[in-house]
Amino acid sequence: MKPSRSVLALAMTLSAASAAEPIRSFSAPYEAFGEIERLDPALDRLLAPGVTMVKLAEGFNWSEGPVWMAKEQQLIFSDVPENIAYRWREGRGVDIFLQPSGLTTTGYDGREAGSNGLALDLEGRLLLCQHGDRRVARLNPDGKTFSTVVDRYDGKRFNSPNDLVVDRAGNIYFTDPPYGMGPSTSKEIGFHGVYRASPDGKVTLITQELERPNGLALTPDGRTLLVGNSHGPRPIIMAFALNADGTAGPGKVFFDASKLRDAGRRGSLDGMAMDANGNLWTTGPGGVLILSPDGKHLGSLLTGQATGNCTFGNDGRTLYIMADRYLVRIETLAQGLGFAPAYTR
Repeated sequence: MKPSRSVLALAMTLSAASAAEPIRSFSAPYEAFGEIERLDPALDRLLAPGVTMVKLAEGFNWSEGPVWMAKEQQLIFSDVPENIAYRWREGRGVDIFLQPSGLTTTGYDGREAGSNGLALDLEGRLLLCQHGDRRVARLNPDGKTFSTVVDRYDGKRFNSPNDLVVDRAGNIYFTDPPYGMGPSTSKEIGFHGVYRASPDGKVTLITQELERPNGLALTPDGRTLLVGNSHGPRPIIMAFALNADGTAGPGKVFFDASKLRDAGRRGSLDGMAMDANGNLWTTGPGGVLILSPDGKHLGSLLTGQATGNCTFGNDGRTLYIMADRYLVRIETLAQGLGFAPAYTR
């Protein structure tokens, strides 16, 4: 597939040798990508009329887990099967940021060895959900090695931590489905949990009721945790009211994507981003679903791809989207949570 716009560095091929095709970074003006589905007039307050998604890069195996690093003005994201974390910068395109990103040992026989969800801690250090190493880790100052944040619950190793979010107190909430486990991986925990790791290292189970807990987000007040279930027969987002001691109350269904899945749209409920007004931007069947604070489906960013994750970046009014082999973005009227002046960690 030939790009219709100029390609940076002669469509430079990075060293992800097993990827389906070379990694290609594009330069402005960027090519339009996908469609916007408007289901409710309220969407006009979040996305300007006429705005379009644009394609920034392509050629990844399965892109995931983006995080915006404001100081460096760069987006970091995972290519999970390739065990690589990439970096994208305006005017420079994509290059390799970390290799390996999620598996640093030998003997792994799974298909998704690399990092998945990424986040920043309160000191701006990179946190990674590492499939292959079965832990939540922190990138060390050398930019190459990692320190374990948590790798066990009740003395048992996690399955393969998938996604994470950090609250204003430094607590890390994360999901632990089995997607990164290989055929020979020994499963030590008999369920797929959602957890909280406190700054002192204590790990608390939030819930074990979801078959495939995946993406997650906190509401602006920090009192509710939203978790997507990427289990095909039950594609729901659950809301859990958080208690002061780190536990959670009973979950309730926030959104049910069954009708979208039944309509044949590609993709599962996966990564999420929250805006400052409590609207949830979640990947799901069709691309990115935009949900109001009470779970009403306002519209979708239709990527035409199984879409893994999204995050706000730049000044908080740009949404970056990981759509399988593509890196895409769209300018928004909404401002991402954490970018608003009233938000402080």
